[in-house]
Amino acid sequence: MKADVYREFLIPDDEEIYEAIGEWPDSDESGARILTVQDNSGQSLIFSYDALARSVRIRWMNEQGIEMLDFFRESATRLSFTSGQSTKQISIDFHTGECTGTMEIQVTPHLSVRDRLLFQ
Repeated sequence: MKADVYREFLIPDDEEIYEAIGEWPDSDESGARILTVQDNSGQSLIFSYDALARSVRIRWMNEQGIEMLDFFRESATRLSFTSGQSTKQISIDFHTGECTGTMEIQVTPHLSVRDRLLFQ
């Protein structure tokens, strides 16, 4: 049995996030950072992350405000934000003792979430 080595959750600073997606993160009462984005159709996504707990949560609401997805995962190791000519994206890398993976969240022009977590 392999011991799970502690891995730090590397996150960009608030200014880097703002430069990439045009939004400043807020904080909640527990200290987690929160970003809220909305696409052209009126759907919204609330993305929160906690560096100390190495966790992320995604809540996706449709244009009527009905929750379509509530996703929580621990063992995050790296958070990054990218911006292209027509798309803005959030990427989160994960590593557990047995699995590694990446979640990609497209925030513009339309919301989408793609997740892969595979055995090593």
